[in-house]
Parts: sequence; C-alpha cells; structure tokens
Amino acid sequence: MSENATIQEFWQSFVASLPAEHPARARTYESWHFCDCEKDANELGALVVAGIKTATCSVLWAYEAEGERIPEVGNLVVVTDFDSKPLCIIEITEVTMRPFNDVDASFAYDEGEGDRSLAHWRDVHWRYFGRELAALGRQPSDDMPLVCERFRVVWPKP
Repeated sequence: MSENATIQEFWQSFVASLPAEHPARARTYESWHFCDCEKDANELGALVVAGIKTATCSVLWAYEAEGERIPEVGNLVVVTDFDSKPLCIIEITEVTMRPFNDVDASFAYDEGEGDRSLAHWRDVHWRYFGRELAALGRQPSDDMPLVCERFRVVWPKP
C-alpha cells in the first residue's frame, strides 16, 4: 500500500467512526510530520499520541515563501511519523501570531518537548528555525513572526 493510500485509509477509518451527520465527514484534511529529521519527527509524533504535546509553531515567513495557507481553527491534520505512517488525527483549536520573544512558558510547556521549559523551547526552536530560514535566505530574529497553534487529538480517541 502506498504512503498516500495508508493515510487515506487512516482518514476513512476516522470518518467511518463518526455519526452520519457529523460535520467532519465532509471536511478535508492535510497530513504532515513534525520537524526536519527522522528522530525528532518520530519523537514529537509520539508525544502527540501520548497527549503530552498539544501545541506547535512555525515561522510565518516559511508559509509566505512556500505560498501555504496559515492554519485555521478547526483544521484537521493526519500527523505521521517521518516515513508517513499515520499516528493520529488532530484538530487545530487555537491559532495565534506572535513574535518569537513573546512565546511564554505556558506555550513552551504545551509543546511538550525536553524538560518543557521556556529556555529549552527557545534553544531548540532557535536552532530549528535557523536551519529552516537559512534555506529561505533569512536569519532568525527575536521578533520573527510565529504561527502558534494549539490542538487536540480526535482520532484515535485518547
């Protein structure tokens, strides 16, 4: 079975679990994994499945450079591991824009990574955004705009 077919089958299992009138039956979805390397993608996916990671963020400049739409509340995402194996489906529950230096300890904690401290969050995200932005010919800055998302797992049921 192809990666795409595996994701579609996972999605169809979710849809089949819903009541006939449920609005999610008619919605579309996207699929992606976290981060830019296998180790981190798989670890973060596992944190989502475990209910530890309930937030994520991206640099707005990357959305703009790639012509991608900004996430919206209600979006559904099939979270995969690095090899595109579906792990769970999340629903975006909150989207805010804020500069890097305005991310607070509560958001860092909800990202669920490392010791969940703001210091750890700033360190790992600064390095990650540095790699991502280098490919766009930009450098990270304290005021770089971030798209901060909170989400909940909707499938399989936690």
